[in-house]
Amino acid sequence: MTLLNHQSIFTAMLQDGPFGVKESVPLARLYSMESKNWTRSLGGDPLLKTKFRAVRHQIFDLLNINSFSEIPLLLGNRKNILATSQRALPMLANLYGINSDPSEIKRHLLDYANTADEVINSLRYKVLSPYSSYIEMTNEIRTTADPVELLLILFNDRFHQKARFEAKRKLVLMNLAGSIEQRERETDIIAKFSNFIDFLNEYVWSPSLKIGDLKISYLHSTHAPSDFSCSSVQVISEKQAKKLVVQQGEKLTLIKRRSFSDNGRQIPIYVTIRKKPSAAKVLKLLRKNQKNPATAVDDELGLMAVLNSTGDVKKFLRHLSKSAVRANSLMTLEDISDTLTGSTYVSSTIGSSSKTPMLKFFARIGGMRAEFILHTNRSYLNYMYQREVAHDEYEVKRIFNSGVTEFLFPTDIYHLDMEEIQQKQIRFFRQRNEET
Repeated sequence: MTLLNHQSIFTAMLQDGPFGVKESVPLARLYSMESKNWTRSLGGDPLLKTKFRAVRHQIFDLLNINSFSEIPLLLGNRKNILATSQRALPMLANLYGINSDPSEIKRHLLDYANTADEVINSLRYKVLSPYSSYIEMTNEIRTTADPVELLLILFNDRFHQKARFEAKRKLVLMNLAGSIEQRERETDIIAKFSNFIDFLNEYVWSPSLKIGDLKISYLHSTHAPSDFSCSSVQVISEKQAKKLVVQQGEKLTLIKRRSFSDNGRQIPIYVTIRKKPSAAKVLKLLRKNQKNPATAVDDELGLMAVLNSTGDVKKFLRHLSKSAVRANSLMTLEDISDTLTGSTYVSSTIGSSSKTPMLKFFARIGGMRAEFILHTNRSYLNYMYQREVAHDEYEVKRIFNSGVTEFLFPTDIYHLDMEEIQQKQIRFFRQRNEET
């Protein structure tokens, strides 16, 4: 289901739908005959009507009113706004399963607001970085974390259309952030992440090395001019890298490697461990057109590893299994896909490429479920640099092709041509990846 049609879970955000933020807010229309006619204009779409009623009821419940005609009275009285916000705190706390005093509830809401802002900033500073000034948030919205105040801004005609849209957008993103944080508390993901790190340090990595002791190496690679895929790769030392003059069509990539022991032999491995940040989880919910993090965010915990060869990849898998046994746990692998050996993998993920070689699986071990992505040196360099495969390019495609950019920055408000920007950004990242 696409993010940008009226069957979307996020219908209330669509500018071409019944909840779009217009240039002005004629409050009278909301409770006049015009409002009734507008409701009839929803036609024979019972789902849209139900969504409208649900949104209306949520607004009335949060603001403690019975009709839209009462909103002007709230807007004109600061004491009433503060009282409404105070009344809403315990309801919001119960919504997200927070059992605490008002100051702690406000801290949670501030965290949700910061996550909502970080969603926008994460796009401003990378995928949409050349257009940062176009999509920068209105100051008054960025500094507001109170859901009641944000909601009232939607009905306040003193605020520009862009500010009112951003207030609505922030409410939607805060709601997703709250659902994610609640899920994290329920699954105890912070403790599991700590346990995962402990497991790796205690049982997986070589005991002859201190924790965090990383050996600096470089991958010196040559790349095909047609698509910049890796043609050859050689591991060289830091000393060799300093003497090397990189030519056109070559790359020099730094990797800091740990090691694990296999039959007395130390096998080097580059590892990056990931706990997906809340803003990234919000974006994933949007891409998947979902509000429930339990069904859409299954890769909260995991690592990506790079080894010299497919043979070393197999040895690491066996070592991982033995490490689990030493930790008094079996290890089972789920959702396995392996394209390192030349087989084809067709991903359902928007923006991904079937050319991407990797071994990917989820390992269930010690009460945890962690995602593992394993590369050889060559496949890792393709993941970094190859056209249509490189992660930077993939990130652009999945954000644009899923409709997230148009969803968060609609054309009628931000005046940006997202199709043109997507192609420009792909060209930019390709040029950056291929420069020496």
